[in-house]
Amino acid sequence: MIAAQDLHTEFQFPQEADSQLSSDTDLEDPDGKNAKAGKGGAAKKGRKALGEKAKGGGAGRVPGPGWVNGHHQENGMESMTLFEVIKMGKSATQSIVDDWIEAYKQDRDVALLDLINFFIQCSGCKGAVSGDMFRNMQNSEIIRKMTEEFDEDSGDYPLTLSGPQWKKFRISFCDFIAVLVRQCQYSIIYDEYMMDTVISLLTGLSDSQVRAFRHTSTLAAMKLMTALVNVALNLSINMDNTQRQYEAERNKVIAKRANDRLELLLQKRKELQENQDEIENMMNAIFKGVFVHRYRDAIAEIRAICIEEIGVWMKLYSDAFLNDSYLKYVGWTMHDKQGEVRLKCLTALQGLYYNRELSARLELFTSRFKDRIVSMTLDKEYDVAVQAIKLLTLVLQSSDEVLTAEDCESVYHLVYSAHRPIAVSAGEFLFKKLFSHRGPEEEGLPRRGRQSLNGSLIKTTVFFFLESELHEHGAYLVDSLWECASELLKDWETMISLLLDEPMPGEEALTDRQETALVEIMLCAVRQACECHPPVGRGTGKRVLTAKEKKTQLDDRTRITEMFAVALPLLLAKYCVDIDKVTNLLQIPKYFDLEIYTTGRLEKHLDALLRQVWEVVDKHTDTEVLEACSTTYHYLCNEEFTIFNRVDIARSQLLDELVDKFSRLLEDFLQEGEEPDDDDAYQVLSTLKKISAFHNAHDLSKWDLFTSNYRLLNTGLQNGDMPEQIVIHAMQCTHYIILWHLAKVSDGSSLKGDTVTLRKQMRAFSLMCQRYLNSVNTAVKEQAFTILCDLLLIFSHQIMSSGREQLEPLVYMPDSSLQAELLNFILDQVFIDQDDDSNSTDGQQDDEASKIEALHKRRNLLAAYCKLIVYNVVEINTGADIFKQYMRYYNDYGDIIKETMSKTRQIDKIQCAKTLILSLQKLFNEMLSELGFNFDRSSSAFCGIKELARRFSLTFGLDQLKTREAIAMLHKDGIEFAFKEPSPQGEGSPPLNLAFLDILSEFSSKLIRQDKRTVHMYLERFMTFQMALQREECWLPLISYRNSLQAGGDDDTMSVISGISSRGSTIRSKKSKPATASKRKLPEEENSCSSSDAVWMNREQNVQTPVMMHSPHLTSTVLRDPKKMRPEDSYTTAYTMPTEQQPHQPVPTQQQPHHHHQAAIDYNTQVTWMLTQRQQAEARQQQERVSMHYAKMRNHMQQAIRRGSGLMEDDEEPIVEDVMMSSEDRLEDINEGMDFDTMDIDLPASKNRRERTELKPDYFDPSSIMDDSVLNVSMY
Repeated sequence: MIAAQDLHTEFQFPQEADSQLSSDTDLEDPDGKNAKAGKGGAAKKGRKALGEKAKGGGAGRVPGPGWVNGHHQENGMESMTLFEVIKMGKSATQSIVDDWIEAYKQDRDVALLDLINFFIQCSGCKGAVSGDMFRNMQNSEIIRKMTEEFDEDSGDYPLTLSGPQWKKFRISFCDFIAVLVRQCQYSIIYDEYMMDTVISLLTGLSDSQVRAFRHTSTLAAMKLMTALVNVALNLSINMDNTQRQYEAERNKVIAKRANDRLELLLQKRKELQENQDEIENMMNAIFKGVFVHRYRDAIAEIRAICIEEIGVWMKLYSDAFLNDSYLKYVGWTMHDKQGEVRLKCLTALQGLYYNRELSARLELFTSRFKDRIVSMTLDKEYDVAVQAIKLLTLVLQSSDEVLTAEDCESVYHLVYSAHRPIAVSAGEFLFKKLFSHRGPEEEGLPRRGRQSLNGSLIKTTVFFFLESELHEHGAYLVDSLWECASELLKDWETMISLLLDEPMPGEEALTDRQETALVEIMLCAVRQACECHPPVGRGTGKRVLTAKEKKTQLDDRTRITEMFAVALPLLLAKYCVDIDKVTNLLQIPKYFDLEIYTTGRLEKHLDALLRQVWEVVDKHTDTEVLEACSTTYHYLCNEEFTIFNRVDIARSQLLDELVDKFSRLLEDFLQEGEEPDDDDAYQVLSTLKKISAFHNAHDLSKWDLFTSNYRLLNTGLQNGDMPEQIVIHAMQCTHYIILWHLAKVSDGSSLKGDTVTLRKQMRAFSLMCQRYLNSVNTAVKEQAFTILCDLLLIFSHQIMSSGREQLEPLVYMPDSSLQAELLNFILDQVFIDQDDDSNSTDGQQDDEASKIEALHKRRNLLAAYCKLIVYNVVEINTGADIFKQYMRYYNDYGDIIKETMSKTRQIDKIQCAKTLILSLQKLFNEMLSELGFNFDRSSSAFCGIKELARRFSLTFGLDQLKTREAIAMLHKDGIEFAFKEPSPQGEGSPPLNLAFLDILSEFSSKLIRQDKRTVHMYLERFMTFQMALQREECWLPLISYRNSLQAGGDDDTMSVISGISSRGSTIRSKKSKPATASKRKLPEEENSCSSSDAVWMNREQNVQTPVMMHSPHLTSTVLRDPKKMRPEDSYTTAYTMPTEQQPHQPVPTQQQPHHHHQAAIDYNTQVTWMLTQRQQAEARQQQERVSMHYAKMRNHMQQAIRRGSGLMEDDEEPIVEDVMMSSEDRLEDINEGMDFDTMDIDLPASKNRRERTELKPDYFDPSSIMDDSVLNVSMY
């Protein structure tokens, strides 16, 4: 055997032989450290080492003039190499291999050198192995030499390149190796030279630090192993055949026995056994030298290659590989952290469990790793979860006793998963488990009907649906089972029989709950057959159907119509009083092909259906049932079909009766002098609900219901004792009346005066709803608010879009009082704590379902108002009261508020910014009123406002130029607010709102450099000279805000240390990447953008207010008394901008020299100069400390890496890296808190390469690539 440890260093082979195919049989030794080094049978007596090739045979010949560095030379022109031929893909692999074999027979050294260069070039290396290198250099020296030939500017190599050409190259590369072994399997692979050299080369390359070498050689070695497995399998088959022939010949009588044939068969068996031993030695060398190390490689792709191929070996040659010694690697790797590797493990096992003969030999493996496979059904990678479920399905088919009830239940619930592939796989598992086993008593049952086999299976489906307790997800269950059990789910005849027919003697009848579930499943199956797409939330939308699918859809729809046209009236008659069943049954007609009513002579069944619907309307007052009836009439009243007149007459008769009844009841209800009794109110309410339900889908304008409803609402306002449900449905019905009227006006089918009438009705109804906003009943107020928001949105200025300018008289904009009432409603009804919501029905405040429903209702109310802001129906600044609740109610309404901010920013960036700062000002004022002006800035209230400002700042994004004006205006408003109110403690104390500057500083990082200067100038207008000198704690907001504006604005060197901050920023020094912080960016980092001066400042007066300069220039001797100076004049009259700062601003005329004030100016100048000098000194000291710390840390890190066992894998330099997943402990300690992904290593280029190739690979650390569950656990 080829010793694995020798393959890493040289092309030399030991002289001992061992005919057994050894493997790592120590189940507790995943590293293979205790495996014995085998003895190479390939190195037989008489074999010469590569270093001795010159002593005899073809190995000693120097390559002739036809070969140079592995390249063919023909007629003085260099031909293509093997790599170039394979890459082009124009030649058949068979012919390429045949040409190489011919060259090998002529000069095996030259041909083998060409093959070696083929593997080198396939790795992306630009170099080539010369003949001298091949003869005189060891393996490690050649690999080190080739490592230096890599292009370090690019980490790509053929196996990682994208594009169809390189995908085809990978396939051709694998095919070439397979065909090469197949063509050489009878002679060349046994010549003790070619295979030994190739295996030695690939083993050495697979242990390289270079990722490209390691990846390419591992793929080649694994494909070579697969090809050898095929050869070994053929040898095994031939040996068995030869043995049978030998036994048959030997068992003959002596007279008929052919001794020559026996000798021949014996000799043939001996030769086959020798070849088998040699192939096993080759496979053992590859397995021990490559697989055992690379299945735990740092690169997931390499690990996946190993696992994929070992699955092929176990499937092809199960006698040799399908045992625990090899299965353990697949079991261990199922805990890999990369989904790609876990996926390969599952697909490899699927190929084994699919074969029943092989699955019987996996009992021990299944018992050990079954729990892991079951847990992988919940894998975070959807593809892995799907394959895990499919693998469990195969395990289930092989044996019913392996999986426990708990294991199966963990898969059952996945049929309700939102990810369709997982749900479909779980549905197949469920079908195999519950429906695929037939007992002897079920044989001979009828194919259809109640007593059929499908009847019992449908009952089983119903039982499973009820036991899962997810009754609202019937569509998901049907969709999961559709691909494997569509025939069962389409057996509507059996379902109808189970619902209508009486049970047979001894048969247990379905309960009411089971019948309800069956009706729901039946409806979902009808919907799935007619719509042919998954339910909402599962799938990306409707897909294009194939011709076969369209035909199946039409056939199913015809069957549904013919079957349910007859059965539906009977079902409605039986379950007429059951709300749930009737609601589901009335949805079936919308999937009918109405033409069949005429072509199939089914008009009498249509009449029966209409009578049953009338009956349902008469008996029910539930809104869902009435809306289902209305929808059924709407679908049946289709003018394209001949049944329209029949259905329209029935609908008109029904509506006439309802309207007449409503008018009669209303007159009695409103004319009674005394308070109406409950029975009259119930009659009015039930009739009004029916009319509202039908008005939703049908135009009832000819009955003129507006007057009646408006009169009812007006009476309710005047008396105040109208039942809330009557008011709610009267509002809803009136809303439908106006919308139907608007539809007719928009279509141009109305009369001339209809627009004026609609305008009057709409405004009168809006005023009515506005008055109902003050109702004491919460449900009434919510209905009025919702309808008002809809009306304001519909009749806004956008009603004139799309060429409908004639609707301009209908535009209705809310006045300030209505806007205020709508906003107050939101603040009172939406922004409340969950415990304060006492509006849950039936007193179920503690019920979780009622809380969720109440939250959903409040979210709808908030969304309705936010749409008014987004569509500019109400003023954008009204959103300030909404935005200020962003943090407090983030879990409930955060998504709505954030989307509203985003939309308003698209409408008007500046106005949106002013609204955001207004919301912060409102919160600040509320805090002052609650805590007083002496509040603590570390209080939770102030920190909450500051955090909200930070969140607002993040919503502006990274593009500072797009939000430049908005951010500048935000700072302007914030500064004005901070200095707006004087201090309540008198002069010398900070302004009342000065602490707001601390909040405002959260937005400083969004200012570009020029705007920081401009904003700082604007800030100086409000400051007095004494403010600039203050250092007390109460002035810290001003100091911190000024520092945030000055940071990075005047000194470009600040960006050098911007990557190091007290917030735990990550050090990065790659020249191709800028300094970035790990979480929040520092203000310095936002100053790299360049732009023109701020736009908003150009509109201000041309003031001469400078920044506090590092070395101020004396420009005037006139100073006012500080006590008498205005804030905006304090610095203006004292200083001016230097020429390089403001080249276009002349010195003001009033700033002329006055010598009698020279002393005062000198004093002030000296104070200012001292302050600025101290700030500069502190900044320089901080920068020096940071630089020294950075240099020290960088030096330690380089030394640690030089003496470490490997290099960190780097995004910028992916050529050379660690072989294993983790480094030694001392490196991990240094790496903590640092991001080395972009850290450069300062070594000379040649030395860098040399040291990298000399680094030894890390020892395997299982925790680096595997979950904790696999560590320290034996396989069995």
